[in-house]
This record gives sequence, C-alpha cells and structure tokens, in this order.
Amino acid sequence: MRHSQSAIPTATYQKSAAYKRKPVGLSASGLMLLFCLILGFQQVAIKGVAEEISPLTQIALRSLFASLLVIAWALWKGVRWRDVCTHWRPGLLVGLGFTCEFLFLAWGLHYTLASHMSVFLYTAPIFAALGLHLIVPGEQLAHRQWWGIGFAFIGMVIAIAPGQKGSIETDILFGDMLGILAGLSWAATTVVIRRSSLSEQPAELTLSYQLSVTALLLVPAALVSGQLMSAQFSSMAILSLGFQTVIVSFGALLLWFSLLRRYRASQLGVFSFLAPLFGLLFGTLLLNEPLSLNFLIGGVAIMLGIVVVVR
Repeated sequence: MRHSQSAIPTATYQKSAAYKRKPVGLSASGLMLLFCLILGFQQVAIKGVAEEISPLTQIALRSLFASLLVIAWALWKGVRWRDVCTHWRPGLLVGLGFTCEFLFLAWGLHYTLASHMSVFLYTAPIFAALGLHLIVPGEQLAHRQWWGIGFAFIGMVIAIAPGQKGSIETDILFGDMLGILAGLSWAATTVVIRRSSLSEQPAELTLSYQLSVTALLLVPAALVSGQLMSAQFSSMAILSLGFQTVIVSFGALLLWFSLLRRYRASQLGVFSFLAPLFGLLFGTLLLNEPLSLNFLIGGVAIMLGIVVVVR
C-alpha cells in the first residue's frame, strides 16, 4: 500500500521522535502495573460468562460501546474530522490489527484456558521488539536481547508440548496457537503506530480507529453467525461486559496509548510479563483452571525472555 508523506514520516523525523520519549519513572511504573492488572483479568472476565455471551459477541459489543465513549472523549479533547481524514491509512491498519487480535482471542477462548491465553497473548512484546528492530530507528536490539527472544520462543515450544502423560489435547493446542496469533496481531499494531504519523497523535484518535473498525467488522459477524441473538444478558454477564467496555477498552487502552506516546516502548514492555502472571493467578483462583508442569515451565521461560528483551 502506498502512503502519503503525512501518513508515514521520514526516518529522520522518527528517529528524533523516538529520542524525545522519556525513560520510565515511578509514576509511569505504577500506571503500567495497574494496566497489567486490568489486562490480566480481561481473559477471565470473557471466559467467565462465555456460556451466556460468546467471546466474539462480548468483544463486538464492548468495542461498539467503547468506541462511542472514545469518540465523545476525542471530540471533547479537540480531535476534529480533518485529523481523522489525515491519518486514515495507518488508522485503518491499526484497526485491522486490533480486530485480528481480538478475533483470535475470542476464537481461542473457545478452545483453551484463560490462563493459557493470558500467557500467549503477551508474547506481543517479543514480536513487537522484532518489528521495531527492523524498521524503527532507535529501537534496535542488542545481542543480549536476541538471546531473550530465543529463550522466549523455546518457552513457547515447551508450553504447548505434550503433557506429563505424553498426550496432546488438540483443542487446547489449537487455542494456544490462536493466542500466539493474537499476540502477533497486537505487536503489529504497536509497530504500525510507532512507524506512522499516529505515533505523534492523541491517544484518543488511535483508539477510536481501533475500536470503530473492530465494531464495524465484528458486530455484523456476531449477528450473522447468530451469536448475538442467542446471548443471555444475566446480571453477571452485564457486569462483565461493563467492566470490559469502561475499564478495559476505554480506560486501560487510553492509558496504554498515552504512555506509549510519552515513554520508551522498549522500557514500558518490561512490565508486560506481569499481565500473564495476573492472568494465571485469576484463572486458577476464579475459574479453577488446571496448570500443567510443562505449561508452567514454558510460561516462566516466555516471561523471562520478555524481561531480557525489553529490560
């Protein structure tokens, strides 16, 4: 796809913009801890009411409602229609990446455990580090970080390997692979944001692209598949959907993009290993999900690899 000058800045501009970002301090660390805590609970919130509202329908509805909140917030913050038109190319790309991320997440939760999805979704920093290394000035990897990437990939192989009895649960394996694809899609959106003019635009604009495109694609998909019409809106399902809409899709993601604009992406990523830890904790305590030994070993290896890459 061919981009205009306004859509893709020059390499010189990107390099200066990368160096202007601040190192992560105490306040940013606290905000990232809160962000990871919220996202660690996200998969449990979806899985917990999946029998009443399918994961696809949950993500479609929360994207729709959250997009309205973000658009209203963006208008209040001064984002105008001309801004939307100027950056529509990278906006469409990040919207498609966001849609793929949550489509894979919703699909994968039909087959695998919420704790597994939490770990594999947050392989995103590894894939993002590779993409940033290749195309974004100032984000190149050191030799030590390449070892971290290798360690994380070995961890993924261990985590999805046969269990202690030597058997492979096909459904869980398939769901785990979808979780990795969700992480890859998330990483792609991060690279597009940092590579495009969106890196210097308000977080509200970027998030409005992502949520709007996701809602436009997934709401019809949920309707055509019959999942939307078969949804049962119990009090617990409504509470979960409200949490996902207001806290996750609106508050937490606005926080993430705001931090991404102000601080170095590679340093922010060091906190990403906390989200799967919280996901494992919530999945085990709240959903009584079993944990195999090879998954625990592989999960620890993945998280250690992430720490080495983004430390």
